[in-house]
Amino acid sequence: MDDGSTDKTNEILKDINNIRLVRQDNAGPAAARNLGASIAKGDIILFTDSDCIPNKDWIQKMTEPLFKDKNIVGTKGRYKTNQIEPIAKFTQLEYEDKYNKMTKRKYIDLIDTYSAGFLKEIFVKFDGYDNSFPVACAEDIELSYRISSKGYKMVFIPEAVVYHTHPNTFYDYLKKKYKFAYWRMLALKKNPQKVVNDSHTPQTMKIQLLLPPLILTSVLIYPFFNTGSIVFAGAIDTFFVTTIPFQLRLEKRT
Repeated sequence: MDDGSTDKTNEILKDINNIRLVRQDNAGPAAARNLGASIAKGDIILFTDSDCIPNKDWIQKMTEPLFKDKNIVGTKGRYKTNQIEPIAKFTQLEYEDKYNKMTKRKYIDLIDTYSAGFLKEIFVKFDGYDNSFPVACAEDIELSYRISSKGYKMVFIPEAVVYHTHPNTFYDYLKKKYKFAYWRMLALKKNPQKVVNDSHTPQTMKIQLLLPPLILTSVLIYPFFNTGSIVFAGAIDTFFVTTIPFQLRLEKRT
């Protein structure tokens, strides 16, 4: 799917066999994926993101559970990265922390679009991704929550790997955190039963989701209210305190 890109996607793909490129006017990633799914002819739909490079065996690993077990309706793979920058490596370790939690569960309630597999009939039954998410963030969480809340079974496949480029500066890391926090709140608003517990998010990270908006607000009100600096300092301190459990696990791992 090409969601109204202005790069050379069409030119690059035109000479590659067995690839069908479908273009639409820019409408957001949720709409683009839904359109792609609607015209797909197979029984299984796979998604990855434009900034991901799947391993050669990715399709095989993602589809095996869907072929073998009729009760499985969705599969999720994992990120890896070849980056060496400290912030990028830290980001990868955050994902690994989530993966460790997911491997302890037989079934999961989150399938990210970077490595996602669904039975087409289930994807269509739930009307795909919610088009009210205009950016590539949390629309996959929202759909996963809806599917799992109805008792459908989805599984984590750690061997299904895609390589990704993570933020490599602290600014980009915080910007991504803010974006994720903002849209994640919308996903939880639509699925409040997942606020307390899910298969992938450590409880401390849920607290962290509230902090980027709080930090931004404190910066905006600082010129008008002295309490802005207090709120800012408190939010930063809370962030570092909530990372202590992760740091302890990181020390044990290293």
